[in-house]
Amino acid sequence: MKIAVYAKSVRDPKHQVGFEKLLNTLAERGHEIYLTPGLEDYLRISISSDLKVRVFDYFEAGGDVVDVLICVGGDGTILDTLNIVRDSKVPVLALNTGRLGFLADVQVDVLEAAINDIEKGNYFIESRSMLKLDSSEKIFDYNFALNDFVIHKKETSSMIVVHAYLNGEFLNSYWSDGLIISTPTGSTGYSLSCGGPIIFPKSDSFVITPIAPHNLNVRPVVVPDDVVISFEIEGRASSYLASLDARSQSISGEVNMAVRKADHPLQLLRLSNIHFLDTLRSKLHWGFDRRN
Repeated sequence: MKIAVYAKSVRDPKHQVGFEKLLNTLAERGHEIYLTPGLEDYLRISISSDLKVRVFDYFEAGGDVVDVLICVGGDGTILDTLNIVRDSKVPVLALNTGRLGFLADVQVDVLEAAINDIEKGNYFIESRSMLKLDSSEKIFDYNFALNDFVIHKKETSSMIVVHAYLNGEFLNSYWSDGLIISTPTGSTGYSLSCGGPIIFPKSDSFVITPIAPHNLNVRPVVVPDDVVISFEIEGRASSYLASLDARSQSISGEVNMAVRKADHPLQLLRLSNIHFLDTLRSKLHWGFDRRN
């Protein structure tokens, strides 16, 4: 099989162990390995100068793509793979060397069993919907997000007002620190910490969650994902923050922005013995009581 490997960083000992074990396992099993340029440099200097690998930057639809991309890290590392797989439909499997990991659910100690399952086809592909940002000025080089799009005040400014519209129809004016537009995948992230609901991955919906709203009767709402959500921003400050997942840029209130469902999803490779309900119970400690 053609297997690409990606890691945001291999400086942390936890990431180093997972990365090296993965490469050695793939090499022993005779798979064709693809690495990003920075990881290939690390391989040659720190691990082996003899291991044969191919170098890639990103994959394009219809191009010479691999069978799977395995990323080493946590959920943040998966977010980085969006710009690598793009619309190529390459499935992503996450080897978890991070902490919480709603998406990265394969642990290093079961790596060989996971590779066995991939080789035997004991997995399924789960499509995760993504957001696309349209704006009157270029804000991001890559304008897609798996988790959420956020409008946020800057640290030193007072609250802002975000006027939100669904397909051009006025929804609400949010007097708050900001506004989160979350996919079902992102509903267990920033939106959840701000009081938003948990949405199951196959739900065709977005969540609009205010951040510290001034009006206490304003609550998160769930909307269908076939709408276009547009915004107007007011406030005392001349600039604000716009974020796609973990990437943030300063913008002026004059920039027009709208988000919609992206034409292509992220394809997650899920092992057959791992399910969303199991992940929820495990990560959120449902049913756990220290008194028991």
